[in-house]
Amino acid sequence: MGNNLIIYYSRTGENYVNGSIKNLAKGNTEICAEFIQKAVGGDLFEVKTVNPYAADYYECIDEAKKELRANARPELTEYLDSIDKYDNIFVCGPCWWGTYPMPVFTQLEKLDFTGKKVMALMTHEGSGLGSCEQDLKKLCKGASFGTGMAVHGADAVRSERAVAAWAKQNL
Repeated sequence: MGNNLIIYYSRTGENYVNGSIKNLAKGNTEICAEFIQKAVGGDLFEVKTVNPYAADYYECIDEAKKELRANARPELTEYLDSIDKYDNIFVCGPCWWGTYPMPVFTQLEKLDFTGKKVMALMTHEGSGLGSCEQDLKKLCKGASFGTGMAVHGADAVRSERAVAAWAKQNL
């Protein structure tokens, strides 16, 4: 199976869920990242920003849109310096404006993906994988890519079986 790394960004607090704003104690993407870890093993690495996003959902999505338009790379509280000991890298995040939140790219750009297998998982409320797979292919030079998975955010807590099967299939 190889050594697995699950890199993820997840949002707690106010989130858009089935057409309304709900407070989540644990973000949908974190739930899915933990399902991957439980299914295939590996290390979790949570991407966290130095400057947190607004607690208000609508302010947060405005901030995310500005970052995307500026191709920003927000500073992280901690960085992975190397992924040498890993064979398989799962990159998990919520779909923000059609792709991963910009902090995910901040981390990915610092790593050498040569010889690694990369898989995309995206939680969403209707936009599926967006452009995340194409974006990973641009950033993760030298990697091979597994099949991506989109998980409807509102169904994340009930997605363990599907996420586990997908993770195992990709290894």
